[in-house]
Amino acid sequence: MGGGQPAGNIACPRGIKIREFKHELRIQIAFSFRSVECRELLPPGPITKTAVTLANGLRAEILRKISEGTFVYGDYFPSSPRAKTFGADGVRITVGKRLQKQLEAYEHQVANGTMSPSTLDGYRKAIRSERMAHWTDKPLAAVTPSELRTWVASLDVTAKFARNLLTPLRSVFEDALNDDLIEFNPFDRIALTKLLKQTTKASDYEVDPFTEDEREALISACRPDEAPMVRFWFATGLRPGELMALQWPKIDWTEKKARIDRNQVAGVVKGPKTEAGIRDIELSTEAIAALTAQKPITFLANAHVWVNPASGKAWTTDAQLRKTLWVSLCKRAAVRYRNPYQVRHTWASSQITAGVNPWFVADQLGHVDVQLVFTTYGKFMPADYRKPRVAGLKVVANNG
Repeated sequence: MGGGQPAGNIACPRGIKIREFKHELRIQIAFSFRSVECRELLPPGPITKTAVTLANGLRAEILRKISEGTFVYGDYFPSSPRAKTFGADGVRITVGKRLQKQLEAYEHQVANGTMSPSTLDGYRKAIRSERMAHWTDKPLAAVTPSELRTWVASLDVTAKFARNLLTPLRSVFEDALNDDLIEFNPFDRIALTKLLKQTTKASDYEVDPFTEDEREALISACRPDEAPMVRFWFATGLRPGELMALQWPKIDWTEKKARIDRNQVAGVVKGPKTEAGIRDIELSTEAIAALTAQKPITFLANAHVWVNPASGKAWTTDAQLRKTLWVSLCKRAAVRYRNPYQVRHTWASSQITAGVNPWFVADQLGHVDVQLVFTTYGKFMPADYRKPRVAGLKVVANNG
């Protein structure tokens, strides 16, 4: 420790502290710069009253330059991670600037085909949202775990919405930590999963299937060029994107199955998110009849099974399907409007109500496991199926 008084007997002025480490003592000075609380260790050396006095003089000089607007962090602490947080002119690096950089990275991913336009659109909306504006002018290094925790708790959205909103923000802090722009990632110091569970609200989306009478009314209200697709949709429960992407070569007439391995989102056809999404669905008599009725319309093209009747071309987005066909069809049928995804819920709930094996339903829907079937359609299940089967019990598919 060198000569002079023992460190414990040296009085330290405000902003000066003697830090004790395993093998040495160091003097630390503290100050605020650009709304960031900064703490820097001085080079190793004897801890004496004189050293503390010199440290206090250095801190006073820094505070003076900060007040004059002439302080350059790197001139005083060139090896400090915080020196990278501020440019050569002392301009702070804000969360907003890094979010914009993150958005540009996402746009590049879309350009090289590693991200879908729909995913980019979701991230763009999150980054430019009113909620995210809270961070626009906030210096990266000034974000504390407590502030982040308070902000997340105040979102007042569903857990899914919150996670979508947080994805680009988390990426910003992960990159900033890797670039030594911050000393720690504030996300690493909050229990995010627990926090979201405690503070987010339940989704107001409701599984609201069409009744049998409503299904019949919708099919009866279809024009001849609309009916086959609507009949097939109610008979299979495909996702809208899977329905739009289905092509004739994927139909196995002999085995009465359809290979589902593509999904169309925001005009882009891609594979499913999970391995379970790639599946062979069994085609009922009704589904086969619908395909047979569609054959004269699109079969010779050997491409998309279902096309937009208004244009004769393949559907591009689920929004187009909803606006061009579904809204009008519900009005014609005098059926209370529900979004087209309820067709999928209608198929699943009707199968469950009829006593079809939930494991078979999960497989046909393309779910990773049966849990989602139980949680989403449990109220439609006969009592025999409300408890999971004993492990190891052979599941026999039953398509009714």
